[in-house]
Amino acid sequence: MINELENEIINCNKCSRLSAYIKLVALEKKPKYRDFEYWGKPLPGFGDPKAKLLIVGLAPAAHGGNRTGRVFTGDKSGERVFRALYEIGFSSSPKSESREDLVELKGVYITNAVKCAPPRNVPTIEEITNCSYFLNREIQLLTDLKVILTLGRISFEAITYVLNVHGKFSHMATYKVGKTTIIASYHPSQQNFISGRLTWEKWINVFKK
Repeated sequence: MINELENEIINCNKCSRLSAYIKLVALEKKPKYRDFEYWGKPLPGFGDPKAKLLIVGLAPAAHGGNRTGRVFTGDKSGERVFRALYEIGFSSSPKSESREDLVELKGVYITNAVKCAPPRNVPTIEEITNCSYFLNREIQLLTDLKVILTLGRISFEAITYVLNVHGKFSHMATYKVGKTTIIASYHPSQQNFISGRLTWEKWINVFKK
């Protein structure tokens, strides 16, 4: 069951560097969130166990998912993900603010290649490899899965490693693995939108595809 895997993720402490970092961030906090009770634990995925679409990001943001306790929640990238899911009809709300809100996803499950926020948002190869176990289990448990959307190069490489696919990252690159299609996208980061690498039209077209 996907719920049992989520609990296993929450209780993982295999990567000592990441475990120490997310606890430190939760303790020190960002000044604007000083009254917020941080999640500060490995972050499981969120969504529909019967999902046909799996969205895979890089890792939780230190003051985003690591604060709110939900993937792609609490930062600008997450706002773009949920707005797009709402516009396409996968989310009950255009915003996700915390684990306690009533947002529901239909037909989609969202997760990260690495389940803990890494320092400077850069996980090590060993940390990515350690988390590949969880990523593989998520794919196995999502038995209705048809499409995997990877956000950014690292998540793409994590998925192709898990599925033993030889592919090169580029925006909108598509690969088939049995009955599952992998689609690569630039990450909806603030940097990619400021630079123009992604626009809202380009971003929403990823979901339309």
